[in-house]
Amino acid sequence: MSGWEIIAALLGIGYIIFAARESQWCWPLALISTLIYTILFWEGQLPMQALLNFYYMGMAIYGYLLWRKHGISEDNLAITSWSWSKQALFLFIATLLSVITAYYLDITQSSQHPYLDASVTIFSVMNTWLMARKVLQNWLYWVVIDSAAIVLYAQSAYYATVVLFGVYTVLAMIGFINWRRLYKNQ
Repeated sequence: MSGWEIIAALLGIGYIIFAARESQWCWPLALISTLIYTILFWEGQLPMQALLNFYYMGMAIYGYLLWRKHGISEDNLAITSWSWSKQALFLFIATLLSVITAYYLDITQSSQHPYLDASVTIFSVMNTWLMARKVLQNWLYWVVIDSAAIVLYAQSAYYATVVLFGVYTVLAMIGFINWRRLYKNQ
């Protein structure tokens, strides 16, 4: 466990706390945390996790600009809820992409844990977009994604990150409760 991993984990906890409170300041914390993790995972031979964190850097900028734009105007970005059919399509596409990516990683021997690595990455990429768009169900998906990530990071000896994702799982539950209350009050 490196000092950089601990710093990235602490910034990640700050990110999720601010996100649950709908604060646009979650995104700068995410940017710095994911920059550190991109480097750590690349060096640790988890290429999909490095790629995922590189993607998170871009989403941190996108999320900040989107939330800031709506925070300045009278038109706040509202929390929305997806229908069951949209959620089923989301899950189908994410699962299909995960299997295809994992198969490629497996045959090329590009990842220590190809199926878990690919699934965590694909679902995270797609779900981050839901969070930026303030789709209520993103929090429930994070509970599952974060739980899978705990297994991946434990198998890869990223122990501070295991703790981070344990905290993420609890905070995702709190985020869902908070956003559901806000959604009902809109």
